[in-house]
Amino acid sequence: MYETVMEAIKAKSKELLAAGTVNRVLGWQKGLFESDITPWVFTSSEEIDSDFIYNEYCGANLSKALIKETRKEGKILVFLKPCDTYSFNQLQKEHRFDRSKVHAVGIPCTGMKDPETKETAERCLVCRGTKHVAYDELIDGCDESELDPARAQARFDAVAKLEAMTPSERYEFWRGELSRCIRCNACRNVCPACSCENCVFDNPKSGIAQKAAADDFEENMFHIIRAFHVASRCTDCGECSRVCPQRIPLHLLNRKFIKDINELYGDYQAGMETEGRTPLTNFTPGDVEPSVVYERSPEQGGRK
Repeated sequence: MYETVMEAIKAKSKELLAAGTVNRVLGWQKGLFESDITPWVFTSSEEIDSDFIYNEYCGANLSKALIKETRKEGKILVFLKPCDTYSFNQLQKEHRFDRSKVHAVGIPCTGMKDPETKETAERCLVCRGTKHVAYDELIDGCDESELDPARAQARFDAVAKLEAMTPSERYEFWRGELSRCIRCNACRNVCPACSCENCVFDNPKSGIAQKAAADDFEENMFHIIRAFHVASRCTDCGECSRVCPQRIPLHLLNRKFIKDINELYGDYQAGMETEGRTPLTNFTPGDVEPSVVYERSPEQGGRK
């Protein structure tokens, strides 16, 4: 399937470049190995013929690159898998790129593989559906099936296992995972929802700018703050876990927030549309009525 789709993608790219509809193409560049794939901007038919690739290792979500690319002259062609279109919509909702400078083409996908294990990627096992929610045109072969409720719910199974742990077990789990973090910032840099012009963690006055964590507090703080920052805006694209060189399951933090938001405010899928507010930016006093709120726990001398 991927070979046929790749040829159709190449043909569409050369067609739109030749017509002057776009002056560059955002896609995937082949590397030394089948699984060695890099997002890339192509500017000629010759480059596309020699270097463009689309296979089961093209898991990279190209949406975030549009923030910088649409600041350049001309229009860019971007190819989007179904799951990528949610990030595309969410970025558009937040006015992070110029939609008039993008020609979006939806492409079919039957699942991506993990380059390390060569097995189907976890996020593809719980894929919400093959429907594109944003595009200017679709490549032949796209299956526009609606969201699969069962698979959408199955993605929370791992979260439920964490919730079933005791607080100390859960703490030890995350300490074990986050202790491997080397603060390379790959998760932040790739995340479509992490698109601040100036990140708080780059502030030289913070004391933690561009540095490896000095203790477990800093290891926890970076990822927990980032998870809070993208809450209700995360589309669950899984890019954070995909690029992590330490294989930390960072997507589980985000899914916990998604699960809680669904339970508190009703099912919500970030990036489903380009209008309206997210649950956490549309709060009214009657939405949630916590039965008890503590400033500190009773054991710590807290009060209601």
